[in-house]
Amino acid sequence: MKKTPVILIVEDNPKNRRLVNDILESQGYDTIQASNGREGINLARRQKPELIVMDMQMPEIDGLQATRILKSDRATSHIPIIALTAMAMKGDREKILGGGCDDYLQKPVRFDTLTVSVQKWLGKQGDGSLASRPAAKKESGP
Repeated sequence: MKKTPVILIVEDNPKNRRLVNDILESQGYDTIQASNGREGINLARRQKPELIVMDMQMPEIDGLQATRILKSDRATSHIPIIALTAMAMKGDREKILGGGCDDYLQKPVRFDTLTVSVQKWLGKQGDGSLASRPAAKKESGP
């Protein structure tokens, strides 16, 4: 039996954290949560999630700094990180991806873009997770 992928959500806003959690859990993923970058780094090192959804603007350690720390650590450098941010100015996407994030999603969080990104990155790990299975087709009635 395949292990359910665990996704770490690092988000300081409780409402956004809850929304991302609800979307991911509705798709069958297990989640762990952190409310700031420092806590996210510690959880990632201890729990070794299959994927991280990281807010970029947080107190203490922001998402970009947390990403750089995780990507420079051999124990966590392989974990894909999806940036979740309100930063949508010209050059922000390049800055975030250049800082080590594997993907970039703008807030407000959208169900479809988040789930597609998660499936894309979990599927790249080749672990046989939900993401690597073809999407179920809707059957049309007679």
